[in-house]
Parts: sequence; structure tokens; C-alpha cells
Amino acid sequence: MFRVLIIFATSLCLCELVKGDCGVVTKQQWGGLQPTHVQYLPRPVDLVIIQHTVTPMCTTDTACMDRMRNTQDYHMDTLGWWDIGSSFYVGGNGKVYEGAGWLHVGAQPWATTNAPLASLSSETTKVIIVEILYYLVNDGPTTQQLNAVKALLKCGVESGHLTSNYHVVGHRQLIATVSPGRNLYREIRTWPEWMEDVSSIKN
Repeated sequence: MFRVLIIFATSLCLCELVKGDCGVVTKQQWGGLQPTHVQYLPRPVDLVIIQHTVTPMCTTDTACMDRMRNTQDYHMDTLGWWDIGSSFYVGGNGKVYEGAGWLHVGAQPWATTNAPLASLSSETTKVIIVEILYYLVNDGPTTQQLNAVKALLKCGVESGHLTSNYHVVGHRQLIATVSPGRNLYREIRTWPEWMEDVSSIKN
């Protein structure tokens, strides 16, 4: 009987590992490569940056996993980054995909402390970057994508990855870019966590 209980408990643990923290599709599941460098992220984090990719929408599991692999290849092989750039990616299928994740600093140069292009102050480079898999300049995110982002951030607070009073900003508030797109930016400006004045977190 004791052996059966041990096997059952082990199975539950394995299920949680496969599922991933906060239900995200893990890097292993979508076929991601290991980073060439790791910079650990002190937690809990109090800043979340929302941005978007410049890629077509993916609406199926297969298409979104392909998009993740292609994005990582571009970031690492073409741009020379140590890993895929953002913490998490959200597909049109409503699923969240692990990038750098909750534990590691994203590989985007402007978001790292030692990069000449850094736009954030050294005290606020501890950020979670959530990127929507779509080119959202004129279109809006799907309801599934918005719900997935909100669920991820809620889970982040409950799991101790985010502070209870974290702030959300749009990518365009920090550097000269249209990201996260006009309609998505309009949406996040209605969120209670949105920070309008970012002067305190920029160099």
C-alpha cells in the first residue's frame, strides 16, 4: 500500500512538471534549445512589459510551436542573443509558451543590465516580458490571448513570481517602437496594473 502511495505521489509530481508552472507550454515541450548563457532573475518581480512579435498569427498548437522554434532560431542564430528574447509568448490558440520563463532574465539587449542599448535603469531590469505572437499594429489581440495573459499574471502573483502590486507597461513606453500595437496598448491602459508615468524606471 505504501509503495502504491509513493507511485501515485510521484505521478502527480511528474504531471505538474509536464504541465509547467502556471500551465505554460514548457520550452522542452515546444522543442526549444537551451540558452548559451543564464542570468537569474531575482524574484518577486514588480514590472511586466507587454510587447508583440512582427509575425503572422498562429492559431494551432503545431503552428505556434513552429513559430516559437523559428523565433528562437532567429534570436540566437541571426541576432546572436543567448536565448529567445522574452519571458513568455502567447499564441492565437490561447496558450502561453515558455521563453526565458519566471526564473531567468530575457535575452533582449535593451532589457539586460550590461547592454549598451539598455533603456531601463539597473534597478528595474528585473522584468517579466510577455510577448503576443502576432503583428498587432492595426489589429487587436484575440480574447483568448488577453485571457491567457491575465491568467498568467494572476498565477505569477499567486506563485510568488510577481509582487501583488506589480505594474504593467507597454513596450513603446520604454523605447521608440510601435509595439505592442495600438489596439493592444489601448487595452492594457485600462488594466489596474498599468503604469502611465515610466520616468522612474528609465535611465
